[in-house]
This record gives sequence, structure tokens and C-alpha cells, in this order.
Amino acid sequence: MQGAGKGLKCWRMAKNKKFSGGGASQRQLRVGELIRRTLSEVLMRGDVHDPDLNRMSITVSEVRVTPDLSIATAFVLPLGGKGKDEAIEALAKNKGELRRLLSKEMTTKHTPDLRFLLDETFDRMDETNRLLNQDTVRRDVDADAGDGDA
Repeated sequence: MQGAGKGLKCWRMAKNKKFSGGGASQRQLRVGELIRRTLSEVLMRGDVHDPDLNRMSITVSEVRVTPDLSIATAFVLPLGGKGKDEAIEALAKNKGELRRLLSKEMTTKHTPDLRFLLDETFDRMDETNRLLNQDTVRRDVDADAGDGDA
């Protein structure tokens, strides 16, 4: 009887509305960071048997993991931002070997399937800075700041 109650309690905790928000769970964040760090180390050491991939210097900025931890999406960018398409193609071509190398280094029970996307964060930051530095935007910001002092 007591064992059944414990299972019911765990089920209730999983269904708790407080934790069913839109953001990633702590577990997803931890596994994503573990994959990001390990993938970065594997790429930095050049453990993959692909000379094209080993020639590239690739930054892994973030890894997002699905709630069931079956798929990991790595956001990557080659150093200097040149050869983006070639980097994604090389990573996709070697994703089986990368997954095998990750599974050897990580302590998780299962290694998720890997997907690779370009990290466009830096491009968006540059565009935002460009927009904020326009004369019309500066005038509006300065006018708003002047109104707040009065």
C-alpha cells in the first residue's frame, strides 16, 4: 500500500501547475549544458575523423534539449562567421560519430540525437545595435529622457 502512495505522490508532483511553465526544466538545462561543454571539447580536440570538420574552429554557444531528452539542438557558429553552411553540413554529416563520442564522455544513460542550427544571436545583436544607433532613435530616446527629468 505504501509503495502505491509514493507513486501517486510523484505523479502529482509531475502534474503540478507551478512547474508546467513554458521554460526548460532544470534537468533539460543541466543536460544541455553538459552536451554543450562535451561537444565543444570534442570539436576542439579534433576527435572526429573528418579533416574538413577538424580544420574548422566551431563555437557551440547553446544546446537545447527536448523535454524527453531524445533530441539535442546545438546552436553553432564557425569562428569569424565564415563558412556557416559548410560547418552545418560537416556537423550533420558527422553527427553519428559526434553522438558516439559524446556517449563515451558523458555520464548520462542515453545520448540524444543531435541537430545543428546556426546561432544567429550575434547577427541579431549587431542589427539591434545598428538600429539603436540611428539618429532618429537617438533623438527619441534623448527626448524621452528629457521628459522624465521634469
